[in-house]
Amino acid sequence: MTVNMTEDQLLVLVIKYLREGKRSSLQLLLEELHPYDFAQLYRGLPEKHHHKFLLYLTPSQIADLIQELDYEMQIEILYKLGIERSSKVMNLMDNDDLADLLNELSIDKIQEFLDVMRKEDSQEIQSLMKYPADTAGGLMNNQFIWINAHYTVRQAVDKLKDYASFSENIYYLYVINDDKQLVGVVSYRDLLIANIDDIIEDLMFSRVVSVTVDQDQEEVAQIIERYDFIAVPVVDHHNVLQGIITVDDAFDVIIREANEDIEKLSASGKDIDFNTKAGTAAIRRLPWLVLLLFIGLVSGSILSFFEDTLEQVVALIFFMPMIAGMTGNTGTQSLAVVVRGFATTEVNKKVITRLILRELRVGLLIGVTCAILITTIAAVWQSDLLLGAVVGTSLFVSLIIGTLAGTVIPIVLHRVGVDPAVASGPLITTLNDIFSLLIYFGTATAFLTQIL
Repeated sequence: MTVNMTEDQLLVLVIKYLREGKRSSLQLLLEELHPYDFAQLYRGLPEKHHHKFLLYLTPSQIADLIQELDYEMQIEILYKLGIERSSKVMNLMDNDDLADLLNELSIDKIQEFLDVMRKEDSQEIQSLMKYPADTAGGLMNNQFIWINAHYTVRQAVDKLKDYASFSENIYYLYVINDDKQLVGVVSYRDLLIANIDDIIEDLMFSRVVSVTVDQDQEEVAQIIERYDFIAVPVVDHHNVLQGIITVDDAFDVIIREANEDIEKLSASGKDIDFNTKAGTAAIRRLPWLVLLLFIGLVSGSILSFFEDTLEQVVALIFFMPMIAGMTGNTGTQSLAVVVRGFATTEVNKKVITRLILRELRVGLLIGVTCAILITTIAAVWQSDLLLGAVVGTSLFVSLIIGTLAGTVIPIVLHRVGVDPAVASGPLITTLNDIFSLLIYFGTATAFLTQIL
């Protein structure tokens, strides 16, 4: 029914069923939808229909819906459902998602929800909540299927069948010893092609790539990306298997980290989205902008210092915005390359040296090309070849310095343990404005007598 329907048409039909009380018709419609579609419907529905929409959903559908929404809407739904119905929904949610959700509530409210959950689920959630949110422990799901090394393939398959609904991932079976330590991994495919009486220890891959519970979530995402894993096991410092992290969780981490880096690069502050109030957004942006305001005053001081040069060669003003803009642009480009590289590449001294030399060559090539172009344009426009040479030389040197600044500043911050993304675009641009103006007017002043 929904194949050829647009999102708006689907929303209209859902509202119609809600108004007419056609619960069975709505269920038939929803059976063809994915959890993401549930979430889109819920966001698009007028708030007055939210409660009735939730009443018409099964606990399983609500669990799927909640896991696709942001924290504020998740909490809103839990409160709308009430404690009793919320407990049924939470029992069906993935433990890692539920732990993240409960961490957003007050201690009293957390305890209230935990008390009405199944005892075993409550204990598993509490074990996850003890880990910091940005670590592998905070990201992992502790619902997974393990098998013992001495199992036969038949025993492993039987366990897989019995617990298939318990785990969100059956692509890998993790093998443990009698001390619950991780000793190997077997893929679902390995089991299918093996003989039924084969021993798991003979089939398993013993060199298992794993992460520790306190490992940073960004490192975990990099490992999953590097090895093209669907999931990675999480162990404690005694190599005891604690949980798994799946590729969809790693993907969420990558998106969050990318968003954080974008916020820092633009100096817009954290946690600003379409729904952030104007006052809150302004307060979060102001610290960076005030800092850059004072740094920008240095540019004004430079112009004041070279006032005599400007008075004698007014044509210099025509090219000033171009010099400053181009220098800032090339610096921001290099900054973006470096920040992205730190997120995806293992950085060492050799990599950094190669990067700096590469960006120096880039700066030289860009500088030569742009300098030749602007020298020609300035000489023809102002009928003054020497003025064109001054502008071209200034741009050439400025572009090299701007490229190196956009490369070196984030590297230095990274080396001293500071997130390189805080070397934001506006900061690089402002610093490069100062460098470019000093070079531009310094060069012009040096050749002032020849220009006149």
